[in-house]
Amino acid sequence: MMVEVRFDSAAFAPLRLPHGSRLLEHLTIENSPVLFGCRAGMCGTCLIRVEATGDGALDRPGEAEVELLEIIASGEPRARLACQLVLTADVRVTSAGSPAT
Repeated sequence: MMVEVRFDSAAFAPLRLPHGSRLLEHLTIENSPVLFGCRAGMCGTCLIRVEATGDGALDRPGEAEVELLEIIASGEPRARLACQLVLTADVRVTSAGSPAT
């Protein structure tokens, strides 16, 4: 089963990726507007806004991700760390610096 990842920037084509994989495993500088730092969920560089599209639901963030999100994105319910996101649904990814839509 595959899921689709769409980005808010038209410069980056949608990706079709395996259900259950980590978004981090498939993003490179060539195919993603998301910046990465530590790639371990500790620095917050890959902060994004994400929403499920269609019928699926997003995976729940782990305890460590929740703790960091409370510090760097308090009050933003769609905030996630791209390096920690497991693909369980089609999603639309918006960079954290972009206006919420």
